[in-house]
Amino acid sequence: MRILVYPHTMEIGGSQLNAVQLAGAVRDMGHEVIVLSEQGPMVELVRKLGLEHIEIPFIRGFPSAYVCGKLTSLVRERNIDVVHGYEWSTVIEGFFGPALRHRTPLVGTVMSMSVVWFFPRTVPLIVGTEEIREDAIAAGHRRVTLLEPPVDTDYDDPALVDGRSFRNQHGIADDEVLVVVVSRLASVLKLEGLLLACDAVGGLVQAGHRVRLVIVGGGPERDRVAAQAAKANSAAGRDVVSLAGEMADPRPAYAGADVVIGMGGSALRGLAFAKPLVVIGEDGFSELLTPETLPTFLKQGWYGRGPGSRGVGAQALQLALERLIQSPGLRRELSESARQLVLDRFSLRRAAQLQEREYFSAIEEPSPPFVRFKDTVCTAGGLSARLLRRKYLSLIGETRPSFSGQ
Repeated sequence: MRILVYPHTMEIGGSQLNAVQLAGAVRDMGHEVIVLSEQGPMVELVRKLGLEHIEIPFIRGFPSAYVCGKLTSLVRERNIDVVHGYEWSTVIEGFFGPALRHRTPLVGTVMSMSVVWFFPRTVPLIVGTEEIREDAIAAGHRRVTLLEPPVDTDYDDPALVDGRSFRNQHGIADDEVLVVVVSRLASVLKLEGLLLACDAVGGLVQAGHRVRLVIVGGGPERDRVAAQAAKANSAAGRDVVSLAGEMADPRPAYAGADVVIGMGGSALRGLAFAKPLVVIGEDGFSELLTPETLPTFLKQGWYGRGPGSRGVGAQALQLALERLIQSPGLRRELSESARQLVLDRFSLRRAAQLQEREYFSAIEEPSPPFVRFKDTVCTAGGLSARLLRRKYLSLIGETRPSFSGQ
């Protein structure tokens, strides 16, 4: 089987990491896999895995006529059996490109926390949480599969990475509890939790705890996160929050941590390194992963909105962290179960087998022509409405989320 994988961006981030790692794992199962994308840091991983990479322009419109044409020509020239787009924007281009012109089987993965209402319902959809799967089925999607964010447990193995160099680099003493966040410094989904983490650790230090926070990642909101870190440092009278910048390989940060704060793929990578985990989200959400809270995350994903068991905001996050800081025994207990959970449920090998099944299904079970026609009309109408609204907001000077697919 020949597969063309199209990630929505190649910045360092969870969805695109999943796309590239799964592409490599599916290739290792005996298939030919090509990655089509813009340039970016994740292209290095594509090459490291020995996957063929075809470049498209970094700056382009959406939907891009060039990309639709490129997808279509590649399908024809390379005899592609299935196209796989990650996040809704790439699926739209695949839908109006080779899927519409050549009826090429198309699969879409959405690892964001919702699916846009005009997502083509005939395209087999892969999502990251049971809650989103149920919502998509209720919305009329033909085939929806749950594939929780996979982790390459062979690569993310604490036995292979020494975290002491990371601690030494950032001046973390042996008696300090190191809290690590690995995240894009972006406004959508991420920013609120990052700011709360700065405030929570600052509050813990003022309460007399020996704790440090290191934030690993880059992005457009770096200045806002840095300002919040500086505020916490000023209140504490010393550096208690540090920004490490973007790391192409953040494994030493995970390995050096005593506690990980995160959501989505970064939360699972923390668990792979056998670290206690506090999950963050939006609207002030935070929650410590324990055997009691695990069923909630298995349903809604490694993310949340609104009150957790300790309330909302920096105070709630501070209480969750304080429980871990005060109890080394609890940290050890949660560490012991963390990696086993990932091995049992979130391994890359298991995810690749499931994804292969979805590819075969897309090839073997095409939608009837009249259903595809109806889907085309609905998707085109919804996309047009979104583009018109985007144009209107631009004219009146309002800010809006980007078309990155997130």
